[in-house]
Amino acid sequence: MKSLESGVWSLKSKARRRAAACVRRRTLRRALRTACCLLLAAYCLLPTVLCPLSSVEAQYGRPPQSSLPKGGKPDVLKEVKIEQRLNEQIPLDLAFRDESGRAVRLGEYFGKKPIVLSLVYYECPMLCNQVLNGLVGTMEALKFTAGKEYEVVTVSFDPRETPELAAQKKKTYLKRYGRAEAQQGWHFLTGDKANIDRLTNAVGFNYVWDETSQQFAHASAIMVATPEGKLSHYFYGIEYAPKEMRLGLVEASKGGIGSPVDQLLLYCYHYDPTTGRFAPVMTVIRTAGVLTVLGVVALIAVLARRGSSNKSGGGSGGDKWDESVNVGGTA
Repeated sequence: MKSLESGVWSLKSKARRRAAACVRRRTLRRALRTACCLLLAAYCLLPTVLCPLSSVEAQYGRPPQSSLPKGGKPDVLKEVKIEQRLNEQIPLDLAFRDESGRAVRLGEYFGKKPIVLSLVYYECPMLCNQVLNGLVGTMEALKFTAGKEYEVVTVSFDPRETPELAAQKKKTYLKRYGRAEAQQGWHFLTGDKANIDRLTNAVGFNYVWDETSQQFAHASAIMVATPEGKLSHYFYGIEYAPKEMRLGLVEASKGGIGSPVDQLLLYCYHYDPTTGRFAPVMTVIRTAGVLTVLGVVALIAVLARRGSSNKSGGGSGGDKWDESVNVGGTA
């Protein structure tokens, strides 16, 4: 009799263990199916998820704005554009005069630091002031300082303008910027038509003189160049995101300025010439998404295994308790 009862309880115990194993296998199969779905979503849908983020920041990457002088003809704007000349060399032998009237070569400002280049004319009644206002606002937000980590070169494309005008403009913007290093780090230049034309053609800055309004029609953008004078970035519009400007300067310096965090960000983001802004590298984003999903799936699997083990252990303990109670026969 005792042998029969012991055999029955043994069969019950085995059945419970088999049931627990089946539950564990079903749980793991569900986890694997979930993993496949999540991995597919991480790889295929992350670009779609990131699209709204791109549109939010698009204000810093819009196409260059063009200024039609008051009274000007719309046909004038057909010739106004900015053609990117990335990785092309700026002619460093160009001759200009700085704000003090001293004859200078453009190459004097290159060689050690990245350069921010802006093309304006100092008596512009509209867009040029907005470009310079946007530039100095970005410079104020940067921890980098003009004259220390980078140089700024502002060139008038109106050959009639004089160093006196350049000096007045420099005084205005240095007062707003408020950093002493900029006195030697932000340069306002004027020059003759031949040197101006060589510079504007080299950087792809196309503008026209409108006879009707007696003003220049031009687009708005600033450029970043390497210390060697190679064009590396174009930022369009009249507002320039400080984070993007920082990354542009760090990238142009080829590691000469910036922190390890900047280098890590440049690994995850790259400059997109079509928008004039930095965008996430999709391979990095997808890899991060896949790794995250794998971590979640691994956690689910571990928790499922622990849960199944607990259930299995509970059944075995119950069997032993029943067997001990029934030792010596039932009442």
